[in-house]
Amino acid sequence: MIELYINGISGRMGTTLINLIQNKPEFQVTDNLSSADVVIDFSHPSSTQKILNNCLKHNIPMVIGTTGIEKEMLDEISKASKILPIVLAANMSIGIHQLKQSLKKFIKGNNKNLNCLIEETHHSKKLDRPSGTAIEIENLIKNEDKNNYINLAKTVSYREDDISGIHKITFTEDDVSYIFKHSAISRDVFGNGAIYCARRIIKLQPELYSFKKIIN
Repeated sequence: MIELYINGISGRMGTTLINLIQNKPEFQVTDNLSSADVVIDFSHPSSTQKILNNCLKHNIPMVIGTTGIEKEMLDEISKASKILPIVLAANMSIGIHQLKQSLKKFIKGNNKNLNCLIEETHHSKKLDRPSGTAIEIENLIKNEDKNNYINLAKTVSYREDDISGIHKITFTEDDVSYIFKHSAISRDVFGNGAIYCARRIIKLQPELYSFKKIIN
């Protein structure tokens, strides 16, 4: 039995995780951090800082899905990963991973000057904008575009009702557009990804792991 502590349990993702865990008998949710085998954190950066300190104290692996984390906090997470195995991912959807792989392939084969627009849409209560995933996609395009063919426009963020997450990347030239899009139908896709990471991370050595590295 894997004892799981959920940081941010009263939030949207916390509720999603609780519902998903009911169908995963190898997991049991605990409210006692010191007895936990692993922590999943979907909260606020200030709460992530506190739970990170406590996980260091009790030597508990972490899966961090909180977004909007600043550089100073990222440095703290990186330092902690020399002691604890930690997964840090803005998006734990396998579909987003596949989207990134498709983008890499497209950019590698491109030899035309293109304009690129990244658009992301999330629920109205999401505070950080652009989303962590949109930032990752922007950085991926910059890193893969070795010949500087792509002109990146400023990422556009929309906040609408209860949308789980839509990321759309459009490349345009004079007479054609190339569109890549990922739409999360529900938060279950992120919750299942986080649970998969939690199952894997307890068996790994201290390191800072990306979602890509965990699923590969």
